[in-house]
Amino acid sequence: MDERDRRIAENERVFREVNERLDSLQRAFASVTDRVSLVCECGDGTCVAQVEMTTRDYEELRADPTQFAVVRGHDVGDLEQVVVSRDGYDVVRKRSVGARRLAAEQHGD
Repeated sequence: MDERDRRIAENERVFREVNERLDSLQRAFASVTDRVSLVCECGDGTCVAQVEMTTRDYEELRADPTQFAVVRGHDVGDLEQVVVSRDGYDVVRKRSVGARRLAAEQHGD
């Protein structure tokens, strides 16, 4: 894995951690809404775009630690593949085995 791939993976990991904290806070309001607002988990460390999804979609996303939710068009085509497009965002998965392993390790799996 080269330095660019590692840096992008680290940025995504940070955004995933932020979103996991946001999700836990938003679950307190689950009876009000079944949607969560998250930060885009793209590899751009300066991105502040938001992604909104259902809590069910969020749980499906987190079931695979190699997947990240990004605003449509924020994927890094040579490093990630779009596995599903949803309303306003894409779910991407790391292409390389090394990057998938790093994402899983950083997620604690």
